[in-house]
Amino acid sequence: MSGPGATPEGKRWRDLRKRVLSALVLGPSALACVWLGATPWTVLMAIGAAILAWEWVHLCGLRTRALPGAAVPLAIFGAGAMAVLEQPVWAVGLLGLGFLLTWVASRGLPRAGRLALPPIRLALGVLYIGVACIALIELRHDNEAGRDNVLFLLLVVWASDIGAYLAGRAFGGPRLMPSVSPNKTWSGAMGGLLLAVVVGLIAARILAPGPVMWAAPVAVLIGIMAQAGDLLESAIKRHFAVKDTSSLIPGHGGLLDRLDGVLAAAPVALLLAIASGQGSPIWR
Repeated sequence: MSGPGATPEGKRWRDLRKRVLSALVLGPSALACVWLGATPWTVLMAIGAAILAWEWVHLCGLRTRALPGAAVPLAIFGAGAMAVLEQPVWAVGLLGLGFLLTWVASRGLPRAGRLALPPIRLALGVLYIGVACIALIELRHDNEAGRDNVLFLLLVVWASDIGAYLAGRAFGGPRLMPSVSPNKTWSGAMGGLLLAVVVGLIAARILAPGPVMWAAPVAVLIGIMAQAGDLLESAIKRHFAVKDTSSLIPGHGGLLDRLDGVLAAAPVALLLAIASGQGSPIWR
């Protein structure tokens, strides 16, 4: 999200090219699926959930091909299927049940290496990934406002990430939370929120013509959640003593690294959609 001010100029931007190239591949793919409809978006969510679950299980030192590691993707896919069938209560129930069963199953594992960490950490992946996936599916399945709401969410989260990266690398300054991530700065956090508001206002005006007075505070809220998700992911990697969740995406590490902001902001966006009402943009 941001970098230290004392970093030499050449090293400060050394990962920018990889970040841009990865974004040029991932961004248009996600936007195209959102634009084309709920079905392509759901397919993308299924692929993303499978990768996220695989990364989480491997972080825990297990495999998705055997229990209890396999319980993580099974619980997430079961809950996602209920969300697609417009059964949100069942989706949440299956997610909670999957969390409990995964926790119980992992308690009987022999304790060695990463498996020596608390058993609940495997089950937490069910909630961390599953809640966000349900939220993203439910958001897009609103036939009237789903496309606009998901586009607004993605654009604001991406703007927060880009603004934080650019401002943090350019200005540096005091660290935001050095005990969790020593490279994130207050200048990066402020830059991220500023760009999130600008992009949010522009997106709201283009996506749904009409009043946009609430677009700025909603963008700030989503931007804050995105940055909180970034910090949470840093804390998770520190917990597991890894630099990246995987090496899947050049310049970004794993999909968990890339989607940390979306995972944290999506549930909040869904709550805003529920509060706004069916067919209404989340900034109204």
